[in-house]
Amino acid sequence: MQGIAPDALSTRRPPEPRRPGPGRTPAPQPVHEALICVALPALAISSPHGQLTGQGLDGFYRGGRRLLARCRVRVAGADPVPVQGRMLGADRARFVGTVRTPADAGPDPALTVERVREAEGTERITLRSSAMRELKLVLEVALGTDLAELGAIAAGRPGPEVPAGVHAAGLRWSAHGAHAVVTAEPAPDDALASTGLLCWEIRLAPGSSRTIELRVHAELPGGPRRPEPSLRGRGAPPPWGEARAEGDDPRAAALLTASLDDLKALLLRDPGRPGDSHLAAGIPWRCGQLAPAEALWAARMTLPLGVRLAAGTLRTLARTQVPGPGREEGRIPGALRHAGVHLPPGCTGVEATLLFPVVLAEARRWGLPAQETEALLPAAERCLTWLRTAVGDGEYLADPVPGGPYRCEVQAHAHRAALLGADLLEAHGRPGAQGLRDWAAALRERFRVDFWTDDLSGGRPVAARTPDGRRIPHLGSAAAHLLDTGLLGSGAYALGLLDATRTEQLARLLGGPALDCGWGLRSLGAKEPGHNPFGHRGGAVRVHETAVAVAGLLAAGYEKEAAGLLRGTLDAAEAFGHRLPEMYAGEQRTAGSAPLPHPAACRPAAVAAAGAVQLLTALAGVRPDVPAGSVTVRPPRTAPLGEVRFTGLRVAEQPFAVRVSRLGLGMVEEAADGLQLGV
Repeated sequence: MQGIAPDALSTRRPPEPRRPGPGRTPAPQPVHEALICVALPALAISSPHGQLTGQGLDGFYRGGRRLLARCRVRVAGADPVPVQGRMLGADRARFVGTVRTPADAGPDPALTVERVREAEGTERITLRSSAMRELKLVLEVALGTDLAELGAIAAGRPGPEVPAGVHAAGLRWSAHGAHAVVTAEPAPDDALASTGLLCWEIRLAPGSSRTIELRVHAELPGGPRRPEPSLRGRGAPPPWGEARAEGDDPRAAALLTASLDDLKALLLRDPGRPGDSHLAAGIPWRCGQLAPAEALWAARMTLPLGVRLAAGTLRTLARTQVPGPGREEGRIPGALRHAGVHLPPGCTGVEATLLFPVVLAEARRWGLPAQETEALLPAAERCLTWLRTAVGDGEYLADPVPGGPYRCEVQAHAHRAALLGADLLEAHGRPGAQGLRDWAAALRERFRVDFWTDDLSGGRPVAARTPDGRRIPHLGSAAAHLLDTGLLGSGAYALGLLDATRTEQLARLLGGPALDCGWGLRSLGAKEPGHNPFGHRGGAVRVHETAVAVAGLLAAGYEKEAAGLLRGTLDAAEAFGHRLPEMYAGEQRTAGSAPLPHPAACRPAAVAAAGAVQLLTALAGVRPDVPAGSVTVRPPRTAPLGEVRFTGLRVAEQPFAVRVSRLGLGMVEEAADGLQLGV
């Protein structure tokens, strides 16, 4: 989704959005300056000045439809002068403006206008007077909507404004089979349907205030508000505990708090199976249809918070698997995704299918109960069978299947799925484990020859190979997945596709200036053809791949490179108010600079918020093996953020707290009874 970005200091009406000409692909609306309140399936989007103008993506949304597009406040015939607009949480924003009145003797305004907007459809408008005498004012709220679908609005094709009708203490609109109502408390003194105007005559004594509350909701004809296909559930607790961070670097606490707030706002529950939760991919563009790869990545990265999100996500996706018989049996469907200028689009379904057994295997290590693991095991087996079927007699897994190309990160996903899948099958006495291990071993031997190119700088991994053997050698953040091998028992990680020498060279590349821009990991190296700092996969920093790199580098022992990426991302998070977008420009950091936002990035985004959780919890080095009754803590010896303490993590579905000293020593302060602690 995208929001508008008019000048935050101007009260001028923003220009009409440019309509795409014939043959022109509609460009998404920019959202980098928008304040987006989220409580799915509800959204509220506006610019920092707070006025809902009806332009761009402005408005209150529910279930993907804009219920209210225009909510313009005027006091004493004037628009408030914007002073500040800021998020109070993932689902709330506060806007403050001032209005000069005849009672103002000097340059200081005596009237403050505060608007507190909540995603679920509430806006409280409060007028506060500091004048020395009573003020008599008229408050006008101009309302309007087109009841358009979000997709059409995002593409620059909003509908015409729908005529309003007076409805009880407010206004009502009907079109396209949808009905929206705005009610006010207290009721307005006057309501003009023809202009969509609600008016109040207000008297403010010195030092007093007055609040008007507006409520926006969808309604069926003659009935209650429209039921939603999936609900976050107001007040429902998230499937994780109250995790907290504290320590020498206060940014860690702020980032973890904001990220958990974003994750809660993105949480969706199926009304038919309220125990199964998953995360929407991001706001505003991907808040509806389930994005399987993003949902699984987010569930995996948040395993230190508990296994309930992973369990719900796995159960939800298991119901989407392609049924058999046939070559596609077991695959999780997923859309194609842009892969940059060097490669054709990749299939998110391939990535999700390979992630499924990995998330289940690691959730088991973190404490997913045996009964739940066993119930999901058939779905994981189908994923692994699909993998072996898709490879067939070939050497590598194509993406998309069957035409390819063979991407390096896909081979890493397949290798990890085979090893962790084998571990899972063996633990439950299922056949096929040794065959998967043998296949993974053969893949390692081939990969180290076919997916590495030597040069004077020490060499680099090959990004992809075409079916006819041609190498695509560009260097990008996808190579970080070669370090992500997955958690096995006794605190050990699975084998990687690269040997020790090439792992060291990859660590050097990930920490070097070609990929590390100072704010995180570029998706395409700065010296590669086609590099674009704003490119989705052509040079922008993608938070989740930066998190993968940091965790992988720490696990492999390359703490200096990991620390550089970690600190750069924390600096970027601070510039974004600790609410990380899914990506931002990979422009080289210089003294006094700030990270450039990407105008089309989702914010909040599941993989960015979950990636922040992984970035931080990787500092604790927690490696659980609940089936074996043990947990190992191996934090980085260099303690990149100084002393840090995590509380409210969960291992074996019980609270877990750990402190890391400035000397890099880990101390478990709280753990489930019966867990054997190791270092």
